[in-house]
Amino acid sequence: MVTVALFVRLEAKPGKAKEVEDFLLSGLPLVIEEPATTAWFGIRLGPSTFGIFDAFPDEAGRQAHLSGKVAAALMAQAAALFSEPPSIQKVDVLAAKLPG
Repeated sequence: MVTVALFVRLEAKPGKAKEVEDFLLSGLPLVIEEPATTAWFGIRLGPSTFGIFDAFPDEAGRQAHLSGKVAAALMAQAAALFSEPPSIQKVDVLAAKLPG
């Protein structure tokens, strides 16, 4: 069961949409290594707008993710890829359907 999540909105700099897409694709192997990241999605919201939605069983799992490799890579690439800092919102999960 998941109880908490993150929604991260990312706005690519002009001409950097492909690089942001590649960055999101490269994040998947890193989050697979995170046992408390129950669900993780790299998404495209528009031509230059992207996002990450990920869900966790509890606050400890969310904090572990925020301290992990994907978060570090995101912040390291922020100035080069994004027109504004990533908008990271902590959200509560009210209902979910997950496999298994």
